Amino acid sequence: MYLPDHFVEANQSEVAALIADYPLAAIVAQTAQGMIANHIPVMAEGDTMLIGHVALNNDMHRLIPDHADVLAIFKGEDGYVSPNLYPTKPAHHRHVPTWNYQVVHVAGRITFQHDDKTKRAIVGRLTRDHERAMNGEAAWRMADAPRDYMETMLAAIVAFRIEITGIAAKSKLSQNREAVDHAGVVASFKARGLDRMAARMRRRDSDD
Repeated sequence: MYLPDHFVEANQSEVAALIADYPLAAIVAQTAQGMIANHIPVMAEGDTMLIGHVALNNDMHRLIPDHADVLAIFKGEDGYVSPNLYPTKPAHHRHVPTWNYQVVHVAGRITFQHDDKTKRAIVGRLTRDHERAMNGEAAWRMADAPRDYMETMLAAIVAFRIEITGIAAKSKLSQNREAVDHAGVVASFKARGLDRMAARMRRRDSDD
């Protein structure tokens, strides 16, 4: 990933928040059949691991050997930035279009797990967190489903863990622009409904 110093995201809390807020990762790996990519919801387990599961019918767990290197890519909100958003444009016209975004690349070694205990634990953690966030006290639980049905569903998946070996994160949030131009981009993103991006830009600006 092209990563100029002024766009490096070094705040570990922000990196963790991006992974948590945008859990649908693109998991990329080189296999004997070429490069493959799968889009899979995952979550962090502490600071050293990512966990998730794939369908048994997904050849990913057959094509990628245990302990192989993979790259999990998490992408937050993004948006086009027009030169017209910069109040300083009429003064010198030294602006060109660009794109703002946040991404996290997590490199690691993947291991697939087929045992029922691990699959139950990983599915339980994923659904617990997302269900509580969406439904609160009415959150769906694995125990709500008939036992035989749940066993059938678990038999149709494969769990995995990715041992993290490196993280590179980028926040391209107009932080290299003058304050007035930065504010112009924030206002545009807010008006376009990109609320999370606007909020992150405001927070980043206040932190600086």
